[in-house]
This record gives sequence, structure tokens and C-alpha cells, in this order.
Amino acid sequence: MTAAAISALLSHPALWRGADCAPQPDALPTGFRALDDVLPGGGWPSNALTEIMLASEGIGELRLTLPALAQLTHAGRHVVWIAPPWKPHAPALAAAGIALDRLALVRCRTPQEALWAFDQALRAPECGAAFAWLPEHDERVLRRLAVAAREGRTWGVLWRRPGVRARAVAAPLRLGLKADQGHLAVHVLKRRGGEVADPVRIDVQARWAIAPDEALARSLPRSPSTPRVPPRPSSGGAAAAPDRRTSAGHAQASESVVRRRAGTAN
Repeated sequence: MTAAAISALLSHPALWRGADCAPQPDALPTGFRALDDVLPGGGWPSNALTEIMLASEGIGELRLTLPALAQLTHAGRHVVWIAPPWKPHAPALAAAGIALDRLALVRCRTPQEALWAFDQALRAPECGAAFAWLPEHDERVLRRLAVAAREGRTWGVLWRRPGVRARAVAAPLRLGLKADQGHLAVHVLKRRGGEVADPVRIDVQARWAIAPDEALARSLPRSPSTPRVPPRPSSGGAAAAPDRRTSAGHAQASESVVRRRAGTAN
């Protein structure tokens, strides 16, 4: 085998050497140099699932993703949040650089509807990132979501709320987040590469001059009157459109982002 052939083989994203990271084409920079240094490709995987485990909520977890989301929305890509457990605060998101007309919030009545919406968002070509807060642990379903992210070239994030112990084996990147003396400790639990022994400590508060996490993601109970997405059509028909009325009336949902595709089932 020639040196060129060996080099081409070793550059394959599924291979890496020892403690090195596997290549990750088209990775999205996180906006935090210390975190980029330990992630394959130097950023978030733009066509794969990322699983994020939370020790507690309101510790700055969403701030960790805002630079990449701002980059995507200003590039004309849509961002979809499915079944968030709180009401996003639109002015704070706008202050962080998010183009709100590219942000869609999807409320669902059942976990099955949320799974369907997540699958559709991951496959939609307009979608650059899809976040879902789900307790799903069926590996067959998660593998299907991983395929959807890869085929749709979408950065998918499966958020695990405190107490949810499920592990998405299909996700090539798994992180654990914990508050650490005013910083966010990011534990790399799984990556395509060698083990990362120590957590990465990030000061997510210092990046933006906007105040505390409560301004960004308020942990408020959902109101029974909150508009929700209609059920998934059983066959044919158009997809349920995401809710257009979001916090403070600033974020507008895009009907084209989450849509039904023929042959897709729960």
C-alpha cells in the first residue's frame, strides 16, 4: 500500500489514532476554544447526534450552544427546539445573536409526537440544528434518529434532563454538564477519539453581557392554554405546523422546517 493510500485511509472520519480525535468534516465551532480543542473536528458534529446529560438545569447549558446557533441562523439555516421544558426568553436569545425568524418552537402532546417532530426536523434540508428534550431510550429509535441527522446533515442534540439515565449509544458525542464554582464543567463522556480525563471548565456567563440564566431559559411550568402541535397525520396529509406564538411574540416558527415525509413512521 502506498503512502498516499495509507494517508487517505487514516483520514477517514471513522478512524483515529490512539488519543487523537477522529476527523469531523464540517464541524461547527462551539465558540469556546477549550471545548473545541477536545471535540473531533474542533466543534459540534454538524451531521450527527449529540447527547447532553444535565446534572441540574439553569446552569448555563443553552449558552454553550448559542454561538453555533447564531452562526447557523445567520447563514439562513433553521433551528428547531422540540418540547423544551421552559419558556425561552426571546430578547435574550436575540441579544446572543440568534436570528429569531429562523427559530421554531414545537410543543407536542405526547412523546410519540415529539419523536416524530424530531425525526422530521433532522431530515429537513432547511434545518441546521434540531434540539429535543426527550426521555427516549429505545436504541432502535435512537439509531433511526442518528441516521436522520446524518442524511439530513443536521446537528441534532438530545437533551437529557436531571434524573434521566438513558444513554444514546447511537450518538457519537456524549457530554455531561455540571455547575462548578460559577463555571460550567463539561465532561466528555464519549467521543470518536481517546478518553478525556478531566472536564473542560467554561465561563459561559462572560461571553455575553446579558444577565443570568433565568433571563435565557425560565423554568416555568407549561400553561394548559399553551398552543400545541396537532397530532401527526396517520397517512398522507400535510405536517403539523409548529406553534407561531412564542415568548414575547418575537420568535416565529417556520412551517417548512418540520414536515411529514412519505414513508416515515414513529
